[in-house]
Amino acid sequence: MSSRIGLVTDSSSQITPAIVERFDVEVVPLTVTIDGVDHLEGVDLDADGFYAAFEGGRRPEVSTSQPSPGRFANAYSALAEAGCDEIVSLHISATMSGTVGTATLAARAAPVPVEVIDTGSASFGVAVCTWAAGVAIGRGANVADIRRRVEQLVPRTRTAFMVGVPMLIERSGRAVGLDQDDEGIPVLGMSEGKVDVIERVTTVDDTIDVMSTYATAQGGGVTVAIGVADAPSRPLGERLEAALRGLDVVDDVTHYRIGPSVGAHTGPGTFGLFVFPTIR
Repeated sequence: MSSRIGLVTDSSSQITPAIVERFDVEVVPLTVTIDGVDHLEGVDLDADGFYAAFEGGRRPEVSTSQPSPGRFANAYSALAEAGCDEIVSLHISATMSGTVGTATLAARAAPVPVEVIDTGSASFGVAVCTWAAGVAIGRGANVADIRRRVEQLVPRTRTAFMVGVPMLIERSGRAVGLDQDDEGIPVLGMSEGKVDVIERVTTVDDTIDVMSTYATAQGGGVTVAIGVADAPSRPLGERLEAALRGLDVVDDVTHYRIGPSVGAHTGPGTFGLFVFPTIR
């Protein structure tokens, strides 16, 4: 008789409600502190509430902290009580956060075996790994199979993003406040925890061109997840989706919110994407 495997991730994965519901994922919340007040991401603070703190040009002091071992212990116990014989716990790269460490501490005392996986990714890249793990479990995969699936998926998952979207006027044209000699606003990429400039843009059309080219450069059979932070970044997400829909190399376009734990580092007006092999 095969084991029943439970899934855990944390809220910095920006995992969508649809993925959580489909695979019964336990999501452990990070603490997001705004002007000295602690909040639990996804519990008493959502994306809209977080970005509201920046309205009117306010600049709140914001920080994040990883979940405690106790919060992970509670998640592992809940899955064990629900009948899981084993657990896979997937998290942000250890080079970027101590989350893997606290999850590992909790795993040692868990009532069932827990496989903690450092995905080597961040943000929705972790959700992609959790999604793939859920599909693998549904097909009868064991824990070792799931780890291999994640290790194969991560190098083929790419991300690009930009911050300061409000600096771009809503329609095509130069970026607000840029002089002739300015280099433009950077479109950024991230690999193994390092952020690099993919290209610099000065217009909305440039942004869509750079993002859509980046999303399709890997070739066919991909899904693109578009993430937006708040209202100023939403029109760019819509324009990127319109550019990608119908392209033969893109199987699907999905969406996620850039929530408090990621927005604490990127700020309001952030827009980005993850592109990855379609999970089947």
